Amino acid sequence: MGILEKIKDIELEMSRTQKNKATEGHLGILKSKLAKLRTSLLAPPTKGGSNEGDGFEVSKYGHGRVALIGFPSVGKSTLLTLATGTDSEAAAYEFTTLTCIPGVIHYNGAKIQLLDLPGIIEGASDGKGRGRQVIAVAKSSDLILMVLDGTKSEAANSQYAHKEILTRELEAVGLRLNQTPPQIYIKAKHSGGVQVNNVVPGGLTRMTDATVLKVLAEYKIHHCELLFREDASVDQLIDALEGNRKYIKCLYVYNKVDALTMEEVDSLSRRPNSVCISCHLELGMDRMLRRVWDSMGLVRVYTKTPGKKPDFDEPVVLADHRGGCKVKNFCNQIHNTLAKTLKYAQVWGVSTKHMGQRVGLKHLLGDEDVVQIVKGDKPEPDDLKGRFSTTKRNDPARIGDRVKKAKLKT
Repeated sequence: MGILEKIKDIELEMSRTQKNKATEGHLGILKSKLAKLRTSLLAPPTKGGSNEGDGFEVSKYGHGRVALIGFPSVGKSTLLTLATGTDSEAAAYEFTTLTCIPGVIHYNGAKIQLLDLPGIIEGASDGKGRGRQVIAVAKSSDLILMVLDGTKSEAANSQYAHKEILTRELEAVGLRLNQTPPQIYIKAKHSGGVQVNNVVPGGLTRMTDATVLKVLAEYKIHHCELLFREDASVDQLIDALEGNRKYIKCLYVYNKVDALTMEEVDSLSRRPNSVCISCHLELGMDRMLRRVWDSMGLVRVYTKTPGKKPDFDEPVVLADHRGGCKVKNFCNQIHNTLAKTLKYAQVWGVSTKHMGQRVGLKHLLGDEDVVQIVKGDKPEPDDLKGRFSTTKRNDPARIGDRVKKAKLKT
């Protein structure tokens, strides 16, 4: 029996099992087996041989990467053309785009790479329609734009559930949309058994200690320290044990809203992490770009030379998902040795208490801050003494190897 058949059997058994406290442990074991099978399914083949086809991966460019995910014929290629100016073929039939087409969005002085991926279908996590290659590119992005057809959404009283299907396919391969990593601490030991503790007021309410032990036994973990800092579920415990989950932000873009009523558009726009656009009439594009900018959390920092005006032409763009937004990250963007010779930095902007404040490497910068770097005097190697000296000496390292001087003549 292959891996896909085992996955289908486990999913069938889970659908037939009632959810209550008596079956909680059994469902936890089934979810653990399902997670391990999906991990082995996504693992690269160990033996040599030809792949299923060429990958869609393109080299990273700019200050961030955004991937367009959606069903065929929802307007992804048209959206790429309007946002970046890149010509992507669009037609009235499905699967017009067969490979990854990159484009660049120039917004607020930053360059954001936008990838137009082929449409995926239900069962993409199992390899249907080259779905694994499409999802692999989405894993390397900083933000996912899930493009949905507004006429086939729940607001239009449609029987389609494209949003739920795409979310299920992405979660099946380890992507967690708009979620944070679970606050679970795990430390493996050689002996001592399993110690389960929690600092949650009121204790764990979403699973019992017996369920935790059964899940750990399924992963062959019999000696460890487990600390819950939040009221986690079985799925979050499995994610912490797997350790290969990617937590990424997702923005739901509803296209073709020009065919909906005002009440339906208002209902869609009020949903969390959602924005309504119309590529045909070019409506809502500016609002979508603002939501993309806010979701990525990019920070623009301008440089200033002592005695001169700041340079507002080319900012240094920082982000939390790409190192951090501190002065140290800013120095590393300019040169990798600048942080070592930094004496202090003067900052003008929203992150300071007053204009021109002197800060150190750990200061957190804000958007559109102006930074002036002041370098210190680096000591010469000859000035360093003792164990801090960098010059090589000819003196013996051990006292016993020293040459004894001749005795004084009396």
